Amino acid sequence: MQDFIDRLPKAELHVHIEGTLEPELMFQLAERNAVALRYSTVEEARAAYRFSDLQSFLDIYYEGARVLLREEDFHDLTWAYLLKARQDNVIHTEIFFDPQIHTERGVPFETVLSGIRAALDAGRKELDISSHLLLCFLRHLSADAAMSTLEQALPHRDVILGVGLDSTEVGNPPSKFASVFERARKKGFLSVAHAGEEGPPDYIW
Repeated sequence: MQDFIDRLPKAELHVHIEGTLEPELMFQLAERNAVALRYSTVEEARAAYRFSDLQSFLDIYYEGARVLLREEDFHDLTWAYLLKARQDNVIHTEIFFDPQIHTERGVPFETVLSGIRAALDAGRKELDISSHLLLCFLRHLSADAAMSTLEQALPHRDVILGVGLDSTEVGNPPSKFASVFERARKKGFLSVAHAGEEGPPDYIW
């Protein structure tokens, strides 16, 4: 049965690319970009992934994202994920990315997108993995910040399929971003619901 499952072609329909950053690559990129991490070793970082709630996960999620500065960093992150996905016989994947994590640190939107896109293009050609890319707005930031990010995404409508929300759920209901999603839909983006970590069912409704 395990061999049968291993051989089955699979689709991964919801993965946050920044969340796939493994400790080994985190430390490699930190060294490459001269970023000081709060973790002393790979083992210490790996232990932090044994999180107890959403916020403890987000703490390491954002800490890891700090090492992503250049186009090649985003490429390497995405390529590492694709290689691992291929081992599980994933033939299609739908990937979320968080541009605001990076633009808030001065990394251009285009740098983030170009690096991810280059890896996805290579994945189609070299690994035979098809993919869609979806953009997430950070719940803990303002609706105005989300709208600004949407405006940056508009020239890339041919690459980005849809938009969603992530980050801290409590106190940040989807209704906060109603106008952003309305504009996104008018511009042809699909809307994706995110809930289930801490928010109630109406976060989906």
